[in-house]
Amino acid sequence: MELLNGQYRFSGDTDPLQLVEKYGSPLYVYDGERIESQYKRLQTAFPVKDLRIHYACKALTNINILRLLKHLGAGLDTVSIQEVWIGLKAGFAPNDILYTPNCVSMEEINMAVEAGVRVNIDNISILEQFGHEHPDYPVCLRINPHINAGGNSKISVGHIDSKFGISIHQLPHLKKVVDTLGINVEGLHMHTGSDILDAEVFLRGAEILFQAALHFEGLDYLDFGSGFKVAYTENGVSTDVEALGQSLSTRFTEFCEEYGKDLGLMFEPGKFLVSDSGVFFAKVNVVKTTPSTVFAGIDSGLNHLIRPMFYAAHHDIVNVSNPSAKPRIYTVVGYICETDTFGVNRKISDIREGDILGLKNAGAYCYSMASNYNSRFRPAEVLIHKGKDYLIRERETLDDLLNKQIEIPIFA
Repeated sequence: MELLNGQYRFSGDTDPLQLVEKYGSPLYVYDGERIESQYKRLQTAFPVKDLRIHYACKALTNINILRLLKHLGAGLDTVSIQEVWIGLKAGFAPNDILYTPNCVSMEEINMAVEAGVRVNIDNISILEQFGHEHPDYPVCLRINPHINAGGNSKISVGHIDSKFGISIHQLPHLKKVVDTLGINVEGLHMHTGSDILDAEVFLRGAEILFQAALHFEGLDYLDFGSGFKVAYTENGVSTDVEALGQSLSTRFTEFCEEYGKDLGLMFEPGKFLVSDSGVFFAKVNVVKTTPSTVFAGIDSGLNHLIRPMFYAAHHDIVNVSNPSAKPRIYTVVGYICETDTFGVNRKISDIREGDILGLKNAGAYCYSMASNYNSRFRPAEVLIHKGKDYLIRERETLDDLLNKQIEIPIFA
């Protein structure tokens, strides 16, 4: 969503205020054109023979977003059996889905095997069990490179104390298990964290993964996870994927020659593909002035968008109804019976009760982390595709809240 001629617009000159009037508030809106441009940007950035872009669907699992990315040629990165099932429902071939769970049971992993998807294992205990139960089923191994990266401690997953991955220092033990059980290792995987700005992090991790790969014959691909940083402010910094693409692609091609085989280069972007395609719209219920603060209270809360409270994440906030007005300083808060603050002391165009505010970068880890806390309904979702708007999820109702509850007769 951009400011054009004094008014905010999506691609195809779509007016966000008309969308809110049509579908109600609060409302998530995703611009398919932006998702497509981000996908093509990655395709161009990595000039290798076999590039595989697997969308990390935990960022946004609406089946229409999955189908859009499948149409563009993406594979799918999943972290739960439920995401696997949704991916299959969206039309992805099992071979194009990589299942990368953490701390799940063998029962769930067996379900993934039954579904025929690629399986990525991140601990030796489960690998031993897997090797006994599925000796011929190919697996990927998630390596922890012990690189501390990521924009927040909660999304930094490659450090030495992380629960994710098999320590690179356990490589001799890992190799013994693989050789003893005859496990068919088809790929190696690493993921150091999210919101990574420094390309050197990927390159350091690449060298660790390359050295590990030399211990395994017959690999099909190397998976570098993702973690590309997107800009959260108008002039914010982001990962230079073009510069990274040139450096890593050159080194990857050299390694393939050393390995004696052209391997697939796999990435699992989620936030990079969908984050800035999304805007979350909410109506201002009240403007409240205290001795030190002017609050703008909206018809939403941490139940709909928890990232600012959970990660201290920044989302630019704009007044879509009154974009050209004189800016004032506001703290934007929600209606939940908790401290749910979206932004403190933000410079926003003069806010009036009834105005519609837009929270940018709401495409990733926003609706997917939403809840029914305070028994609030989750909002609707809309996709803009080729200039047309489509309702892709209805707003919840009281029936949805009560749907799985069972009323026992003793209290009737």
